[in-house]
Amino acid sequence: MTRRMTRNAPGLEQERALQSRGCHLIAGLDEAGRGAWAGPVYAAAVILPLERSDLLTALNGVADSKQLTPLRREALLPVIHAVALAVGVGAAAAAEIDALGIAPATRLAMTRALDALSLAPDALLLDYVTLPESGLPQCARPKADQHCLSVAAASIVAKVSRDRCIVELDRQFPGYGFVRHKGYGTAAHRAALARLGPSRVHRMSWTPLRVLEGKRQNQANQDVLSAIDRNGRSEIKCSMTRTEERDEYKSRYRNNRDDGG
Repeated sequence: MTRRMTRNAPGLEQERALQSRGCHLIAGLDEAGRGAWAGPVYAAAVILPLERSDLLTALNGVADSKQLTPLRREALLPVIHAVALAVGVGAAAAAEIDALGIAPATRLAMTRALDALSLAPDALLLDYVTLPESGLPQCARPKADQHCLSVAAASIVAKVSRDRCIVELDRQFPGYGFVRHKGYGTAAHRAALARLGPSRVHRMSWTPLRVLEGKRQNQANQDVLSAIDRNGRSEIKCSMTRTEERDEYKSRYRNNRDDGG
């Protein structure tokens, strides 16, 4: 069986270039979920047996995960595990993303993926991101998941691993529709956030989340004030902050109620 060669089929040119520099265990790395509003960012590392003459054939169909359907990614995952010398997966939680920022959190997930490998790599291939702290020779290039077979394999592992995690989060936090949008900022996700507010797996450092939550809290405060005003309470001077205004309304309402007013 021959490999189905398409214009976008990843190859081994970058892996061979690192081999020519004396590297043999080359880990391809990629991430999944970097731009999502909720859930962890995942990363995977894959070391392929570059000495296999039939490697391209054995991994026929492996491509950038974004170009594959969910069913195709699931079907390719066991193939990658069977062919690869080592596969590692790592993640950084939403709280870590909020604390560190998405770029450091992505590198943290990648470092954890490397730590999870059963073999220690002697070089890295990455999509855009670099890991200077690893101390390893590395090549980071744009769209590496489309051109480098080991990075394409890692992109599938990372994507499938994260999607499975999101399915579990959907069970834990029903109502957000995580299974459908995978935590990304769709209209349905935005509507769910407006209705339910954020969960503990949402990335509150994200500007859209901060804006939505601010609007939601402002509306809640307005609802409280409107309800109090409807009970005939007097206006409070404009120099007060919203919190002071709300507390003053509540205090007057309680005092009036206690006095039988």
